Amino acid sequence: MSTDKKRVQFRAPDRLIDRADALAAVLGEDRTDVLVTALREYLQDAAHDDALTQEIAAAYYDDEITFEQLKALVGAEEAANLRVLKQQLDEDFVDEVADA
Repeated sequence: MSTDKKRVQFRAPDRLIDRADALAAVLGEDRTDVLVTALREYLQDAAHDDALTQEIAAAYYDDEITFEQLKALVGAEEAANLRVLKQQLDEDFVDEVADA
């Protein structure tokens, strides 16, 4: 895990932040630790959601996200598989256009 950190600022409902603060107090942590853990777990779960993985792959195929972003979202092995598939799809498209 990278030690580089980036400051972010966002707005959230008061009740959600109050719950995060309460959990932080119970765990003896600060709000940032609770929010970072929640975000990390959400992103990890999202990477294993088939429907979301398909959306991520489509974004990669449409050049909306880079390979590095893809790898960060789905992991190195799945990203490599999707890159190979994208290359095959691109080659098939070129072959189809050439045959037309």
